[in-house]
Amino acid sequence: MATYCYRCGYALSQKNLDGRTREYCQECGWIHYEHRKVSAAVCVEKDGKLMLVKRGIEPWKGCWHMPAGYLEVDEDPKACAVREVYEETGFRVQIDKLIDVYVYDDDPRGNGIVLLYEGEITGGKVSENHETLEVGFFNAEECSQLPRSGSGGERQIEDWIARTKRLNS
Repeated sequence: MATYCYRCGYALSQKNLDGRTREYCQECGWIHYEHRKVSAAVCVEKDGKLMLVKRGIEPWKGCWHMPAGYLEVDEDPKACAVREVYEETGFRVQIDKLIDVYVYDDDPRGNGIVLLYEGEITGGKVSENHETLEVGFFNAEECSQLPRSGSGGERQIEDWIARTKRLNS
């Protein structure tokens, strides 16, 4: 939500435009369009187990998710995925392919989209930080017992469990 026009600094008003209530500038006509936040995540498997990180900060402190984070404005999504894995785990990864795109609307920081990539560890070692309490590798049954962070993270893990069960049946 914006308060002042990004173009001229005039206070924004609200108006019904394109079937939605939007903030707009009566002075210069600029319209503020809300955007989803874009994140990149990585699905890393090792010996049939999924790598997950335990959040060390809110929201969802103490819950598990695949390494992920927000895309910088000038960053390639694959580069973001590689960076986030390294920052959250200490591992270097190679990104292989896009697995899926997940939309979420339950994050208090804003609605978003997560691009989930397949990745492979190429080096490094576990190195937690203030954002990550723990890094672990879990089989499908273990994953199903863990508290998870948000609907996007929840669906990513559920989809991995379902893929794993299909491959093992």
